[in-house]
Amino acid sequence: MSTTSSHENDSTPDESAAGDHVAPAEGPGTDSAAVTPAAEQVSPQQAAPQQVVPPRPPLPAAAPQGPSYGSAFHTQPTVPLQPQGAYAVAGAVPAPAGHDGATADQGRVGAGKIVAIMVAAALVGGAAGLGGSAAGASLFGASGSSVVTAAPSTVTVNNTDSVNQTTAIAAKVLPSVVTISATSSSSGGTGSGVVLTSDGYVVTNTHVVTLDGATGSADITVTTSDGKVYQATVVGTDPTYDLAVIKLEDASGLTPIEFADSGALNVGDQTVAVGAPLGLANTVTTGIVSALNRSIQIASSAAPEGEDEDQQQGDGQSPFQFDFGQGDQQSTATSSISIAVIQTDAAINPGNSGGALVDEEGKLIGINVAIASTGGSSSSQAGSIGVGFSIPSNVVERITDELIENGEATHGLLGAMVGDAAAQEGATTAGAYISEVTSGGAAAEAGLRAGDVVTSFNGLPITDATDLTAQVRALAAGATATVVYQRDGQTASVDVTLGELTP
Repeated sequence: MSTTSSHENDSTPDESAAGDHVAPAEGPGTDSAAVTPAAEQVSPQQAAPQQVVPPRPPLPAAAPQGPSYGSAFHTQPTVPLQPQGAYAVAGAVPAPAGHDGATADQGRVGAGKIVAIMVAAALVGGAAGLGGSAAGASLFGASGSSVVTAAPSTVTVNNTDSVNQTTAIAAKVLPSVVTISATSSSSGGTGSGVVLTSDGYVVTNTHVVTLDGATGSADITVTTSDGKVYQATVVGTDPTYDLAVIKLEDASGLTPIEFADSGALNVGDQTVAVGAPLGLANTVTTGIVSALNRSIQIASSAAPEGEDEDQQQGDGQSPFQFDFGQGDQQSTATSSISIAVIQTDAAINPGNSGGALVDEEGKLIGINVAIASTGGSSSSQAGSIGVGFSIPSNVVERITDELIENGEATHGLLGAMVGDAAAQEGATTAGAYISEVTSGGAAAEAGLRAGDVVTSFNGLPITDATDLTAQVRALAAGATATVVYQRDGQTASVDVTLGELTP
């Protein structure tokens, strides 16, 4: 089928609370990738092997119907601790869906919306999350009970004469990655975080600290790689790009992560993911950069209602949804977001949300946010299939700086309704098709008009409407970007000063 609806890529509040909208093109054989946030962390140690106490296996959750993106947040039932026998995983609980509607990073992020990867998705974070179907409140005990997580473990080095590069990277990065437990009266889960400052500022995902929008006042406990436990408060959240900053109470002497330039990455570069998948603190996995300039859409209950609402299909619901609620009462994501990401095959699983993706020097190149999974049951969402996604460090650095300074972050607004150019009748090129511009908006002021097809934004290729929305959202309000477009068979370019996305 051809897509006739258009996305309001930055519109007025009544057109869409979040701004720029992207209309998904439906075509034969098109299905959406399921995505869930995740990241794993491990801390090295030159000591005798340590015995790791196995964590309680997470309870399985019902898989979402149809294609969906999930977050990497790991939900766990709220139950009392009990002795465990042999370790066995009963199936990862899908995490909450990620957020949609963020601009690509300023170097090398998002272009190439994933519209046909897999069928189900599970969030890779630890708490009630954004992906797949998250464990509903019915899986949790009465309020007041605690979330069960594995005790911190460390990376063991038995032979210092044969240490490899990954061991060295893990030793450097583990002290900068923490495990986060978030609980409310009815639910909870675990995710990961990355230390930004020695006095306790930590970046993670919004869906981790809000249980995918279920609460704005979760109790947050943070455990460092060496086993120290801190209480934490939320400094600010950015649902548009699914990032958040928390502050550890009475913290000092922590090890901040070192940032790398995500815009300088190449496909094939080495990656190491560090985090707490399934509550297993200090887990390290390796891989490569599988793709750059990628964009994904994620259903989000934390994003402002109306964000990218034109992506919603005829039933008025987001095509990417996650199960929440108790008993027969289910809540669905009220919106979706588009974010630019780095794709990696480093194993990322539920609980990795908010953790670190680093390069061969142990420098941060991304914050793990989602994974893709196949199949339609919770068991199929329990493990990594080598398709994980991270928010580029250049975007992370800008947004976290704004959150720490102002408690909120800004995002660009183009002021145009856009759809997939390839879905238009008589299409000859891929890109973002502008169906309407907002009077007085950034696009109109720059001379863009209905019928134009955007093929490049800020030097990055644009293949569809999701790409354009993700790239616009990645930039701050007021930023200037060069837009390359086609009009009447001719190619032209123009500099656009973006407006500000308002909730």
